Amino acid sequence: MTETEDKSTLPHHGVYTRIQASPIHGVGVFAIRPIPKGAYIFEGDNSKMVWVDKSEVDQLEPELKRLYDDFCVIKGDRYFCPDNFNNMNVGWYLNECKEDPNVGCNDDLDFYALRDIQVGEELTLNYSTFSDEPE
Repeated sequence: MTETEDKSTLPHHGVYTRIQASPIHGVGVFAIRPIPKGAYIFEGDNSKMVWVDKSEVDQLEPELKRLYDDFCVIKGDRYFCPDNFNNMNVGWYLNECKEDPNVGCNDDLDFYALRDIQVGEELTLNYSTFSDEPE
């Protein structure tokens, strides 16, 4: 990259988070720079999503079904999923905190900071604000 090239084209542009070991559960999403209240955290995520009927998932082997229950948004009798589970981005690894989450979710499933989030802080959200519980 030359000095005249726009550094905003580097892959870290707009990135606030990374995955690392979590004291809450397995791995989680952590701030690698300050995230101001209201900021959309995963801007640039243009992953393709698909709807899958629960009746199809119910016929799968238990570990595959668990993949849907653990990672998909559930609405009624359907799962909203990445078009391929190999395409899951950092946002899919947010852990839940029902009492005091620091991340919210709008109707378009865009995640935003509910308050200022500090470097090193784990990002959490209340799943029930955007997804039904798995059966």
